[in-house]
Amino acid sequence: MLSFFKTPRIRGGVHAKEHKTATAALPIATNFPLPKKLYIPLQQHVGKPAEPLIMVGDKVLKGQLLAYSQGLISAPVHAPSSGIIVDVNDYPAPHPSALPIRMIVLETDGKDEWIKTQLVDDPFQLNPEEISLCVGAAGIVGLGGATFPTAVKLNMGRENHVDTLIINGSECEPYLCCDDRLMQERAEQIIDGVRLMLHGMESEHAVVAIEDNKPQAFLAMRAAADPYASVNVIQIPTRYPMGWDRQLIRYVTGKEVPVGCRSSEIGVTIHNVGTAYAVHKAIRYGQPLLNRVVTVAGGAVKRPMNVEVPFGTLISELFEFCEVNQQETARIIMGGPMMGDSLPHGALPTVKATSGILALTQSELKNTDEQPCIRCASCVSVCPAGLRPLDMANNIRINQLDAAVDLGLKDCISCGCCSYICPSNIPLVQFFKYASGEVVARQQAQHKSEQTKRLMDARNARMERIAQQQREEELARIAAKAERERLKAEQEALV
Repeated sequence: MLSFFKTPRIRGGVHAKEHKTATAALPIATNFPLPKKLYIPLQQHVGKPAEPLIMVGDKVLKGQLLAYSQGLISAPVHAPSSGIIVDVNDYPAPHPSALPIRMIVLETDGKDEWIKTQLVDDPFQLNPEEISLCVGAAGIVGLGGATFPTAVKLNMGRENHVDTLIINGSECEPYLCCDDRLMQERAEQIIDGVRLMLHGMESEHAVVAIEDNKPQAFLAMRAAADPYASVNVIQIPTRYPMGWDRQLIRYVTGKEVPVGCRSSEIGVTIHNVGTAYAVHKAIRYGQPLLNRVVTVAGGAVKRPMNVEVPFGTLISELFEFCEVNQQETARIIMGGPMMGDSLPHGALPTVKATSGILALTQSELKNTDEQPCIRCASCVSVCPAGLRPLDMANNIRINQLDAAVDLGLKDCISCGCCSYICPSNIPLVQFFKYASGEVVARQQAQHKSEQTKRLMDARNARMERIAQQQREEELARIAAKAERERLKAEQEALV
């Protein structure tokens, strides 16, 4: 039995209003009508986008490979249903900018016909490397929001001899409860996925950490894990952002992940419960990652629910299914209200990172009338990364980004705790997001400038070599001419 660190080590965080009661008690809706068209982005993960191998007009089956992964950090994309490929082009991305990205448009045929899949009688007889290969081929990424390719983390866990796998069941974002329902309804499949990941990493122990505001999920997961000594299910305090990997590692194990290091380097790896469920389906049934459970909630939603939808479904179709009042919708958010992205409209597709879609009314939005700072230091006390948000924001205001970086800007996880707690409504997290983007842009510009300088230096050196060679050749020609004239003069003298 795994012994874990029991003394609470929670740094910062807030007790945000949960807003989960509207959907937490409802079973997962599996009757979502198949959309007529699915808009499937090639970039649904960290790393390089997938490269399409289909063409317009191709007929495809559900689960068929549409685009293959490029390089080590990438993930393939599969057909969420059967139908015909009608376009491969740029469409608005599910991002605050809604800038176009490359997508595959699949016109469904209504049959939802699967490709032939291969069942595995006993996947624990597979080599650990085969587990990773199957997970990678299934296009599975972190479903907690990070979307890092799962197979890469399994390989890193095996290479770094990770001994502890933590399964994140905290789901600390307000409104969201898709993981809660998944644990209540599909606990045995999740635990099976956990055990398969342990086998794939050659690790010994797993800890499933569930916030104590999810008692039904805790009981269901503990019952499913009871037969297996390698899997321990625990309750953790309800506090946002308890789901942050470093916060969870600190609480469960007492270990601190050093700045600039990965958790696998200290013997720990974290995966989401949804990821474990996807691994179960991929290894047991050969099914790639095609859909997920999404929480649809908010004051403008008449029928809030957790609904299982195929990737590429337009948000507007989800809203229609859940009877969202468009007139009352003041803001659309993909994800949770603390770290989610505000979207400009609903004509955008769901992707692997879509844990929730919120249609919030004006009354649910925080007052944005900014007031002068009262130096209460509340932002300092709630920062889970131990930073000084106010000092960083003050430096950003006067464009002293280097000073903000020195204060820990790069360690900010944009959790929003500081903005949430600020009594003066100062949009601190917006300062940090802006500054982080500006720092990256400046680094890219500096890199481009340095690269240009290197190219110019190389060109100048090359031109100098050419000029030197020409001078040497000219001197050689002059010397040769002089020698010819000397010899000619000697011959004439002899005559």
